[in-house]
Amino acid sequence: MKSKIELSKEKQDVIKGLIKEFFLEERDEEIGDLAAILLMEFILQEVGPVIYNQAIGDCIKSMTEKVDELYGLEI
Repeated sequence: MKSKIELSKEKQDVIKGLIKEFFLEERDEEIGDLAAILLMEFILQEVGPVIYNQAIGDCIKSMTEKVDELYGLEI
């Protein structure tokens, strides 16, 4: 089951602007608010959890390495 990633209205507005700016600069294409919002929602729903899970895995690996270092300090 996928958890929904929820962002504040302010963060959504920033991301919407970034998406519109990207399309204009990289593709010389002007997209509207609705297209930007739909793309943002897709990314949050489909890509967001993958990135989130990768970040959690990276944190677990880092913390495990730190705990292993602590065990190495035992006398």
